[in-house]
Amino acid sequence: MPKETLRMCVACRQMKDKRSLIRVVRSKDNQMVLDKSHKLNGRGAYICKDKQCFEKCIKSKALNRALKCDITDDLMNEIKKNLE
Repeated sequence: MPKETLRMCVACRQMKDKRSLIRVVRSKDNQMVLDKSHKLNGRGAYICKDKQCFEKCIKSKALNRALKCDITDDLMNEIKKNLE
């Protein structure tokens, strides 16, 4: 039986299965993208598919710290659309 792969949400700091999280990637050329396949190369950060975690992430700038760059408003809007 395959073992689930756990990743930590940058906002709530809880470990969850990576498929239940949203992954944001900063590629080598500093492009910020939402990684729906969970397979893109680059520095990745995970956030729960939860509105409270998203709000906490914005307030604490957790994604900015995790990816070591500023997150664009367009990307934040795209993440918000993918929340459950």
